[in-house]
Amino acid sequence: MSSVVVVGTQWGDEGKGKVVDYLAEQADLVVRYSGGSNAGHTVVANNKTYKLHLLPSGILYPNKLCIVGNGVVIDPEKVLEEIANMKTQHVDTSNLRISTRAHVILPYHKILDELQENDLGDKKIGTTKKGIGPCYADKATRTGIRICDLMDKEVFLEKLTTNLAYKNRLFKNMYNAPELDLDTVYQQYLVFAEQLRPYVADTGSLLQENISAGKKTLFEGAQASFLDLDHGTYPYVTSSNPIAGGVCTGAGVAPKQVGTAVGVVKAYSTRVGEGPFVTELLDETGHHIRERGHEYGTTTGRPRRCGWLDACVVRYAAQLNGLDYLAITRLDILDELATLKICVGYKLNGELIKHIPASLKELAACEPIYEEFAGWQQDITNVRAYKDLPENAKRYLERLSEITQTPLGIVSVGPSREQTMIMCELFK
Repeated sequence: MSSVVVVGTQWGDEGKGKVVDYLAEQADLVVRYSGGSNAGHTVVANNKTYKLHLLPSGILYPNKLCIVGNGVVIDPEKVLEEIANMKTQHVDTSNLRISTRAHVILPYHKILDELQENDLGDKKIGTTKKGIGPCYADKATRTGIRICDLMDKEVFLEKLTTNLAYKNRLFKNMYNAPELDLDTVYQQYLVFAEQLRPYVADTGSLLQENISAGKKTLFEGAQASFLDLDHGTYPYVTSSNPIAGGVCTGAGVAPKQVGTAVGVVKAYSTRVGEGPFVTELLDETGHHIRERGHEYGTTTGRPRRCGWLDACVVRYAAQLNGLDYLAITRLDILDELATLKICVGYKLNGELIKHIPASLKELAACEPIYEEFAGWQQDITNVRAYKDLPENAKRYLERLSEITQTPLGIVSVGPSREQTMIMCELFK
């Protein structure tokens, strides 16, 4: 058995889509195990740019089995839109399989997402308003509707009737919002069900069959370690577990079946939405990074907050995920800067601390301890071997590897597949 899990080490948008797309060429299966349409992966292949939300990045390769696992929440309308969009671009989606155990996002989830966010006012989470959180909440309270329920119109009607009655009372009595019509939602989703039916399967069994047969499996995480529900900057997190441990519950595999762990690191730090950001740059340098890197959300279009690379964050992610290798992306965005900084530690109330505080009050009060590096100030987008990178670029990367105690596995210097340096064999 040979498997690789790709996880984000920061707050998302690290370039996981590109890394997964590159590694998918070697894999037999590509498995998405967490999140929903709140994720956004951009892949550049064959001079085309693809923006994916629910579909695994491996979908761009023919003859790869692409699985959306039980840990993903499915917006039928959105996934069908993605499938249709792929077909218009001559991408074969016939090898896509969606878990019967995945939970379904319904219209009331999206409405609740927006109502709850608006209700928080200045304390808003920064949700994408895609219905992700409310869907996971229903899952946790055991009132959710799964894909297998959607496939059975009688079961679906029974559960939808119960759920919608409760949600309508909530809309009316708590938010003074319009109620939803049962028949309208029911009929709309029956159409979605028939369109999705060819793609639905018991993906857990399918996955185990392929793993037992020795197939190479690539697990694709959405979001990132610091957006993890349990280990991220709570409550400014997603509603699932995108860390490597989430593979077991989100795809249906045993811990020993999760092999090499690769952590994707953007060569600087960004985050979207609210929450503490110790290395955030609110100056011209931050603006330069945002504009040069086109740092705007794939899903929301919101400008991303930009800052220096926080090695403390990456080190924590390396420990949490048991990372075997780092995959560095977007190194080329730093080409024009004369000086670079890496945050190597935090001070809290004047004292050096060796951990990342769980308390957001304490985290917001942390001061970054920086190491400064000379920039390379040359175009590296045409470099194809690590040895050919400028010495200053190698010093920057090797210091990160040293701090995180994790070897470099991949270095990317641009969006295309060709702008990728592989430094070791990942499928072992």
